[in-house]
Amino acid sequence: QVQLEESGGGLVQPGGSLRLSCAASGFTFSNYYMAWFRQAPGKDREFVAAISKRGSLTYYSDSVKGRFTIARDNSETTVYLQMNNLMPNDVAVYYCAASSLSDGLRDSNKYTYWGQGTQVAVSS
Repeated sequence: QVQLEESGGGLVQPGGSLRLSCAASGFTFSNYYMAWFRQAPGKDREFVAAISKRGSLTYYSDSVKGRFTIARDNSETTVYLQMNNLMPNDVAVYYCAASSLSDGLRDSNKYTYWGQGTQVAVSS
């Protein structure tokens, strides 16, 4: 049974930091590209970041580049998203996802497995 379980969300002040984790099981983690997407209220789900199978390549949306860092630990079958300098427009439910494809990493339709999401809120 495939599972992606996100954790680490919460409420922070503007400028604060959070580290999201996504623990994977039920599939060969190291064979999959991993990504984070987010969905704000009333908006479509959008790409945040992705990482290659061995972690050597990373991809970011322009809105988070320089503030967020994606990483993975294949021995722990976990992918992380370090989020720094959080801003009000980062408020969303954050989802991790897995894809066996190397192209279309910014396209949510390319991802096979999804977690249930974790809420990130930013407020003073």
